[in-house]
This record gives sequence, structure tokens and C-alpha cells, in this order.
Amino acid sequence: MTVTVGVPREIKRDENRVAITPAGVEAFVRAGHRVLVETGAGLGSGITDDDYRAAGATILPHASQVFAEADMILKVKEPQPSEYGLLRAGQVLFTYLHLAAEPELTRGLMERRVVAVAYETVQLPDGSLPLLAPMSEVAGRMAVQIGARLLEKRCGGSGVLLGGVPGVPPAEVVIIGGGTVGINAAKIALGMGARVTVLDINTARLRYLDDVFGGRVVTEVSYSYNIAKAVARADLLISGVLVPGARAPRLVTEEMVRSMKPGSVIVDVAIDQGGSVETIDRVTTHSDPYFVKYGVLHSSVPNIPGAVPRTSTFALTNVTMPYALKLANQGWRAAVQCDPALARGVNVAEGCVTNQRVAEAHGLEYTPLERVL
Repeated sequence: MTVTVGVPREIKRDENRVAITPAGVEAFVRAGHRVLVETGAGLGSGITDDDYRAAGATILPHASQVFAEADMILKVKEPQPSEYGLLRAGQVLFTYLHLAAEPELTRGLMERRVVAVAYETVQLPDGSLPLLAPMSEVAGRMAVQIGARLLEKRCGGSGVLLGGVPGVPPAEVVIIGGGTVGINAAKIALGMGARVTVLDINTARLRYLDDVFGGRVVTEVSYSYNIAKAVARADLLISGVLVPGARAPRLVTEEMVRSMKPGSVIVDVAIDQGGSVETIDRVTTHSDPYFVKYGVLHSSVPNIPGAVPRTSTFALTNVTMPYALKLANQGWRAAVQCDPALARGVNVAEGCVTNQRVAEAHGLEYTPLERVL
């Protein structure tokens, strides 16, 4: 079975990643499939049209042509409103979707009867999220860089250096969520010399972090009382909480933010899933990265890894390609029946919402995937 795989250029603001590398093109072609890439799709990641052609791809000038001819669409970010009408019934869409925070997109995918497979809900039996992990690693590390920059006085920050200097104490970095984002943020913050506190609801995870960092990180259970105390002393607050497929819980209240020091900084990595900070009522962008409320700088960029697109593109495609090949080689129905982790990635199929948390987020009927198959 030959499948036509389409890779359009990403059109979300400040997004320079691309869903495939030349190595991925070659793998599809070697398996007997056809790959269509929109002109210029890889330029933001340093990949030229000629690179794709050399690997066996066909380059098309317009996204509309790619969507029209492709059986499966590979993307990085969720379709934008101008792309909804390009999708068609039975087409497989494989990308980050974060549908719990996207009611209009969810309904659009249902109406178009698209088979929407979300990178972020592909989940292994141990609970890990293999297609989210590399971007969470990037986002966690970048969050500290973003926070350090915003703390500079020229940005309106308090003028605190994360690592301090001899005779001057370092900054207080508080990280809510000890998962992939949290541990990577802690690595960078510690490396820059900051004092670091990590809060998580899972005490086993806190024991792991204590062991990994040799006691250099303060660990606390993320009860509301503990969060409030930690937020009040933070120079830089990073939120990396995640409930797979669901909207992020609002753990940081407006009252907590009001207690923070003037010029302190919040970086909400959870904004992809709706955000976990009550005072964040808008998304920001790489070109307009923050706003100020109660004297606190708020950064809520939903595609942080897009700031380092070459690293992010190669890290992402390293993990997505094996699953993309399964979908192409076996067809989506057989692929998800053979791979329970991939089955968890199916959020919408044939007009039905097949992810329970997405359905609950929007008050829609949940249909178990087995009924669709």
C-alpha cells in the first residue's frame, strides 16, 4: 500500500520547526510511500528544498496542493483556522494538537471527520509520553534562559542574576512540576548557580529528584499551602505541570501572583494545555514574549521549542518517525490495534472524540476508540 505523506510549512506565528527531515523522507520513500513537501517548509530549520528533493520528496508550491493530495498530514503544531478547510474526511493528521485547550479546532476536526493523532497523548504502558519528551526537554531548558533574560532590568525585571556572585545571594527559582520540563529546568537553573525548589504531587518523583540532584534541589509536595509559600519567595517561577490530554490545572492563583516581588518572572510552559497560572489570560509570542501584571512579568509562549528550530526539529522527528511509518505502512486502524501507545494518540476519529479528557474539557460525548474501529 502506497501512502502519500504531506508536510506543509508551519504557519503559526514564530514557528520555524518542520515535521520531517531528509532522513525521514528517505525512510518513507524506501518503504514505498510518496512524500510531498511545501516549498520552504524546512528553511526555518536549515533544511532546503534541494535537501528534500535529494532524499526523494516532491516539492509543491502551495499548502493547498499538499493537503489535497496527501493521505496523511505531518505537522508540528495544531492546524491554524486558515487550514481547517484544507482537511478532509478520512485524512490522518499527525501532530501536536493540545485539544483540551482548543474547542474550535476540536469541533473542526470532528466536522471534517479527520483522524487526528496527537503527539502529546501517545503514551507508553509506564505512563511516559515519548513524543512529548524531547520538546519538554527543550522547553524546560529554554524556560530558564527566558526567565534569566526577563529578570534583566532592561526588560523590566528585578535585575537579579540567577547565580549571584560572591557576597550576593543567587536567585530563587521555583519549579512547579517535577516531570520532564521540571527536571530539565532544574538542571539549567542549578548549572547557572540558582537556588532551586521543585514541587510535585508525586512523592516518589520527589525522592527521585532528590537522588538525581544529590540533595542540591529543595523538594516539596505541591499542596496549595506549599505552592503559595514558594511562589511568594520566587524570583523566577516556572510551571511545567501536565495531565496528559487534559487542560492544565490552575495551581497558581491570582492572590499568589500578587504576593510576588516586583520584577519577578513567571514562565508558564503549561500554556499549551491552557496554562496553570490564573493571571495568564493570553498567550504571548517569541517576538512579543511577555506582559506585566501586578508588577510581575508573565511569559506564556505556547511553542517555546520554536525558538531553537533546528535542534527541536531533529529531536522531534527522531521520535515521531517510527510512529509515522507505522501509520503509513499498516494504515491507521491496523497500526493502533497493534500498538496501544499509538492508540492513545487518537483524539478524534470519524467525527467522534476518542480521548476522554478532551471530551470532558469541552462537554462533548466521549466515544471509546474501540467503537470507531
